[in-house]
Amino acid sequence: MMTRLARPNLTHLIFFLSSCLSCFLSLCEVQDIPAPPALSQGLQEIWFPSRQTDSSSVGQLKRMKRDWVIPPINVPENSRGEFPQDLVRIRSDNDKNRSLRYSVTGPGADQPPTGIFIIHPISGELSVMKPLDREHISNFHLRAHAVDLNGNQVESPIDIVINVIDMNDNRPEFIHQIWNGTIPEGSKPGTFVMTVTSVDKDDPKTANGMLRYKIVSQNPESPTSNMFTINNKTGGIITVAAGLDREKVPQYTLIIQATDMEGNPMYGLSNTATAVIKVTDINDNPPEFTAETFFGEVPENRVNVIVANLTVTDKDQPNTPAWNTVYKITGGDPTGRFSVPTDPTTNEGLVTVVKPIDYEISRTYVLTVVAVNEVSLARGIHSPRQSTATVSIRVIDVNESPNFEPNPKLIKLEEGMQPESALTTFTAQDPDRFMQQTIRYTRLSDPANWLRIDPNTGHITTIAVLDRESPYVKDNMYSATFLASDSGIPPASGTGTLQIFLLDINDNAPHVYPQETEMCEKPEPNGFNITALDGDLSPNAGPFAFELANRPSDIQRNWTITRLSGDFAQLSLKIGFLESGIYEIPIIITDSGNLPMSNTSYLRVKVCQCDHNGDCTDQQHIVAAGLGTGAIIAILLCIIILLILVLLFVVWMKHRDKERQAKQLLIDPEDDVRDNILKYDEEGGGEEDQDYDLSQLQQPDTIEPDAIKPVGIRRMDERPLHPEPQYPIRSAAPHPGDIGDFINEVKKQSSRVMQR
Repeated sequence: MMTRLARPNLTHLIFFLSSCLSCFLSLCEVQDIPAPPALSQGLQEIWFPSRQTDSSSVGQLKRMKRDWVIPPINVPENSRGEFPQDLVRIRSDNDKNRSLRYSVTGPGADQPPTGIFIIHPISGELSVMKPLDREHISNFHLRAHAVDLNGNQVESPIDIVINVIDMNDNRPEFIHQIWNGTIPEGSKPGTFVMTVTSVDKDDPKTANGMLRYKIVSQNPESPTSNMFTINNKTGGIITVAAGLDREKVPQYTLIIQATDMEGNPMYGLSNTATAVIKVTDINDNPPEFTAETFFGEVPENRVNVIVANLTVTDKDQPNTPAWNTVYKITGGDPTGRFSVPTDPTTNEGLVTVVKPIDYEISRTYVLTVVAVNEVSLARGIHSPRQSTATVSIRVIDVNESPNFEPNPKLIKLEEGMQPESALTTFTAQDPDRFMQQTIRYTRLSDPANWLRIDPNTGHITTIAVLDRESPYVKDNMYSATFLASDSGIPPASGTGTLQIFLLDINDNAPHVYPQETEMCEKPEPNGFNITALDGDLSPNAGPFAFELANRPSDIQRNWTITRLSGDFAQLSLKIGFLESGIYEIPIIITDSGNLPMSNTSYLRVKVCQCDHNGDCTDQQHIVAAGLGTGAIIAILLCIIILLILVLLFVVWMKHRDKERQAKQLLIDPEDDVRDNILKYDEEGGGEEDQDYDLSQLQQPDTIEPDAIKPVGIRRMDERPLHPEPQYPIRSAAPHPGDIGDFINEVKKQSSRVMQR
């Protein structure tokens, strides 16, 4: 804070300030600095706050800072000018005795957005330079500063708040241009529908931003023009009248208006939006059949077929539970042969056969069907009685297959029945009682080919002996299939199975098991055990009786058999040593049937040399491979014969090569004389008085020089026709050829010429 000067020095201070002011004015004239503008008349002034206190200690006055709050400055938005427009004057009480400079800082001055407010540095007048927009910036916070000419702060900065006063320059705006709502049909008055909302950018604390709603129009105006109302402050829409019926008016369209200035139509700004209200369906209409009676027909024995389509009408909204129809059969179907599912697309009832229908039992069916919705009727809806329809179904007779009774048919017989024996009668019944048809029988499957059936009567007889031990019999059971065909057009046929349970008889003699065994030359005293196999069942099988045959005589001399149990016996040697070899021992085995059956089985015993473990050692591997002595000898003979054949072939090839070398001439393949015409320089005679000398047919280069005929020496009876040919000397051919056949051919041709 600055201290006031004592009164004796005041005169000197005034003189000093006057001198400074004169100098400043002189400088202003020289530098063309504008003089302070004239102060605006009536402009509000804001003083830098200060106060004076009496200091008793020093006996002088001091200026102290006050904590004043400067009231805000209100500036209307959207001012039309002129600009700059003065707002207020900033003053300091120090500007009376010295020159000060004023400035402002903050958003709108030296901070973005800059250039909105300015202050005259000398007069301190604060001005606005352009129109303000409250919706953009609602207030500005500035700081005013006062400094001397040297830039020294003479006052503490003061805060200036400039409020932008709202003007009604914005219309209400709906959040959505189209609002969608729903209301169930039949709703009572006062039922809430939905709320529409609008906003206004103007100050909501003033009438500029206070909105009011109203319904401008309703379409359609049915059943009244005022079906809905709206809360003018909240925008909530409710019903005010009864009579909402979706089947008559499925949708309402409302034009909603929002107005500011609290709804003042003269000064307020307005905007509109559309509210679409859909009337939702409730089950207020039951389904109704389109006819009292429906007709259909179906062939007998058919299932999962649609007999008739039941149609209904329902005024409720399609494909909703209030529209979907459920069909129920209430009469005419005690055995549950029909059902009526719903077609989800058409809502029709599909009368369907779910169990076979027999024409011979019932030729027509009359069903009673009721139609209801998936959901019950809405409360308060008084409907007529349930919609009921009658369905008349005619059954069509078809040619049905004959049925064997019983099927399968089981009979029990003893095996061994001879051919042409009567077994049973297997017949079928024709369900078509009204067609008077005949049935014929044929054999369809008879694996063992044992049976024959009479085509007219179904009487079954045997054509072969029935054998329980046949491979076609499983667990004593034999099955055959027969076909029964009626005389319909086209004919129908059915199959039946005859099962024959064959009782066992003693028709199979037992035989020894195992059939082969081996023992050492010096056998153990215990011998080895044997048993018997019988194709029959007990009691026609074991226990068995074992004994050795009387012949040959050495059997009982060398062997003995001892019964161990009902099914086993022990065969052993009486003597202490037996030569190696294969012995066939006849054993008589008798079963225990009511009429016992005996059989002589031959047990093949191989006697061999054994090691200390009692195992055979001779030809062990060969026997294991399944080769006997005869097979081994045959293999060796084949090998020897094959070697002899190979040796003979090699000898023959060498001999053939030698013969070919003796008969072949060494000629070049290109100069081969075969298939060529040779000129011998002879004419007439020659052939008559001399034979061919084969030794002369040689390669020219192999002929002795003395044997070459001198040029110019000819026979006297030869007449030369051409100049003497000059033949080149041929070299020996690298690949000699056989010309024996060629020579023989030439000799034959020469003989023919001589005979002519």
